[in-house]
Amino acid sequence: MLTLLGRRSSFNVQKVAWLLAELDLPHRHIELGGAFGGLDTPEFRLMNPHGKVPVLKDGDTVLWESHAILRYLASRSANSALWPDDIADRAHVDAWMDWSQTTLQVDFLTGVFWGYYRTPEARRDTRSVERSVARCADHFRLLDTVIADKPWLFGEAMTLADITIGTHLYRYFEIDIDRPNVPNIVRWYERLKQRPAYRDAVMVPFDELFGRLEY
Repeated sequence: MLTLLGRRSSFNVQKVAWLLAELDLPHRHIELGGAFGGLDTPEFRLMNPHGKVPVLKDGDTVLWESHAILRYLASRSANSALWPDDIADRAHVDAWMDWSQTTLQVDFLTGVFWGYYRTPEARRDTRSVERSVARCADHFRLLDTVIADKPWLFGEAMTLADITIGTHLYRYFEIDIDRPNVPNIVRWYERLKQRPAYRDAVMVPFDELFGRLEY
């Protein structure tokens, strides 16, 4: 059986948990990291020398890095729409997956969620947070145009890019920050909220993280 290791409130763990649920793959979920600890044990470091979650175990195969795990699970599945067989289509999905991790996630998760939500008010760098909020607004305005005439980023079917980008939306719309008018993103988000896999894996309360840089 597949085993996912990592706390449910971890952003990167949520991507994997969402895909596992979408694929209806039986698995165990062992919470590690944060208040659960366990990342510095020799056993865990053998699985991931970087000491971070998520980690996925599939028999003797042990994987780390959320996007590598997503690609593995998509390849393991018969659902080719998630990560297309056509190499050009796959490259386009990969491009948005990479963008979501190297650009959107940096500006939102690091710059806004950590810089604003998880940092105690007295320690916040307000100007830095404002710049990150503005960059996120630009990113979502761009995405709003990309998804304007279709239900998913690449048309009628959900891909891994929808998962890596869509995971941001719950926290983005739930925290108290300025947001641009992005009606197409809002419709996309409402569509995601109707999916049981998204609700169970991504819409996980994160109140315990407020003003808390460390556990």
